[in-house]
Amino acid sequence: MAKDDDNKNYKVIAENRRARFDYAIEDDLEVGIVLQGSEVKSLRENTSNIAESYAAVEDGELWLVNSYIAPYAQAKTWGHDERRRRKLLASKRELSRMWSATQREGMTLVPLVIYFNHKGLVKLKIGIAKGKKLADKRETSAKRDWQRQKQRLLKQN
Repeated sequence: MAKDDDNKNYKVIAENRRARFDYAIEDDLEVGIVLQGSEVKSLRENTSNIAESYAAVEDGELWLVNSYIAPYAQAKTWGHDERRRRKLLASKRELSRMWSATQREGMTLVPLVIYFNHKGLVKLKIGIAKGKKLADKRETSAKRDWQRQKQRLLKQN
């Protein structure tokens, strides 16, 4: 019963479904995000998009760039900018690991999903990824199609 009470606040807000197709995700980590009050209210209404966004390490800080959070209608006077850069919260060890992955290894920091955790806090899952070539994308879609076809054949028999 306690598990049900813990997970009642968990809610996915936005998911970057295209990321797993365009990138080979090697590792992922959960980070916090600094938001304004109107942004949190807007996220509670599921009005955001992280499909075109990315994360970057700049001056020893982690930033989420080009993410969209719709304006909150009731916050007319003190609203927020929809596409502003938002600071992400990570430990120094994680930050240095991400910096070395992007600068030395040529990886990309891709936001995968933004959600409310079991405590009701907004969290962002970032994937450390390498871009796929066109042949890799074709191979991924061929594998997916084969798995679908295999499941259909097993259901028929």
